[in-house]
Amino acid sequence: MLAEAGPLPGAVIFDVDGTLVDSERHGHRVAFNLAFEEAGLPWRWDEDTYGDLLRITGGQRRIDRYLADQGVDEDRRDDLAPALHARKTEILSELVASGRVELRPGVRALIDDLVRCQVAVAVATTGSRNWVDKLLTRLLEDVELATVVTGDDVSARKPDPEAFTVALDRLGMTAADAVVVEDSPEGLDSAVAAGLACVVVVNDYTGALDPASLDQAELVVEGFGTPDAPAALRGDQVASGWAGVLDAAVLARVWHRGRGRS
Repeated sequence: MLAEAGPLPGAVIFDVDGTLVDSERHGHRVAFNLAFEEAGLPWRWDEDTYGDLLRITGGQRRIDRYLADQGVDEDRRDDLAPALHARKTEILSELVASGRVELRPGVRALIDDLVRCQVAVAVATTGSRNWVDKLLTRLLEDVELATVVTGDDVSARKPDPEAFTVALDRLGMTAADAVVVEDSPEGLDSAVAAGLACVVVVNDYTGALDPASLDQAELVVEGFGTPDAPAALRGDQVASGWAGVLDAAVLARVWHRGRGRS
């Protein structure tokens, strides 16, 4: 692997929601709806509605915007949005603990490959630490993560670059040392603003967005891919050698030829 990959990055920094796990449709959305139901509120987010709301980063901001669109006045939103978000986070933690959220196909093989190649594995998300820590402990308990940055550690949500700049600072690295794996235009914009090369692995939601919104990514693919189910290529600006599976060699080429090294 090392000879094929050539020079290796110091770290690969992963987003969580929609990237490591496909948590939006069957995790967050379900938890939001249960929080609405418990509070005796009439709203329910179907999959299409939630897909549109995903363009608003941060769960509390998402609720606030939705409530505003429903005509809820600001004073009530100031109380209701944080209360609903707090309960939604508790419910999501319960869903995570029950096994409702799993790694996307191919993620575990990629992380194992990076560990074998002695590349640091890090996480930078603006999700709440409470449920993110539970998720990572359950799904990656045996993986030593170099750092985990969550929404509790930053003051700004993606597409602001803060989550990635904090991760780099904790890693003791610069943008030239690492590559990011994301799933959305907002995550990509955050990585680009931090000066990082970025692979975008779309999911069912982000894959339906305007392809032009991902034009700044070095590599865009439809999944992590497995030997039995290779993922399709959408865009490759760095001659990554894509053959259907995201592995350490592909990430090494993206890093070496991409934004962080230019």
